[in-house]
Amino acid sequence: MSELDSPPSAATPHAVSTVEVRTSASAALIPTIRAVASDLAARADFDLDAIADLRMAVDEACATLVDVAAVSSMLTCTFLVHPERIEVRAEVHGGQVDAAVSTDTFGWRVLQTLADDVQALTTPGSAGNGPIVGIRLDKRAGVASR
Repeated sequence: MSELDSPPSAATPHAVSTVEVRTSASAALIPTIRAVASDLAARADFDLDAIADLRMAVDEACATLVDVAAVSSMLTCTFLVHPERIEVRAEVHGGQVDAAVSTDTFGWRVLQTLADDVQALTTPGSAGNGPIVGIRLDKRAGVASR
């Protein structure tokens, strides 16, 4: 079997792994997503402080989104695990036509402190649906200069 015929290896040095978790947009289910974030960071050899920061950032991002979510919305959280960082994209369908993540709150400041990069995202909704509201954050494996 030649190198071209062999299946791709998940252990390649620059491989990006993707994990997606979908739950009802409910505060009661956030600990599940937080646990996934913590486990992925530990498996990626993040230091203990970075693991704790990512876990708390994911918790805050999901709680923020649950607050603006439509009643029947799903909370989707996608983790892109890079060799030295994890990118998290969380999103919900907003409950109001003008639903958005407020960036002038204490919770937003917490996110900015815990993550190395954070952005609020809003995509206009289709007919009869609120917008898709999201948060994207990056966390590096080690201690980062902020």
